[in-house]
Amino acid sequence: MEKSKKIIGAGIALAAIAAAATYFLTGKRGKENREKIEAWTLKMKGEVLEKMKEMEDVNREAYHALVDEVAVRYQRTQRVSAAEMKHLTEELKSAWGHISKQITR
Repeated sequence: MEKSKKIIGAGIALAAIAAAATYFLTGKRGKENREKIEAWTLKMKGEVLEKMKEMEDVNREAYHALVDEVAVRYQRTQRVSAAEMKHLTEELKSAWGHISKQITR
């Protein structure tokens, strides 16, 4: 029973990660995102996806907290304007709707 719960949880997390990655690169503004994306943006999105793998319970609040946590660290360590960071953070958070749909499938 315990093992099957872990497998199901891993499957859900993997689906969420795949949905997030797909949304970021192929969503409504996917082409625009790919053209304008900078190295730090890709690193930040990748870090959010990696940390999602480690999450036991993927829900909206936990996802938003994760995005905020990673954004604060990138704001301090990278040369990122506040406007760029705000835009990226909003984009990452708005992806939750797409991610949650993939999780529930």
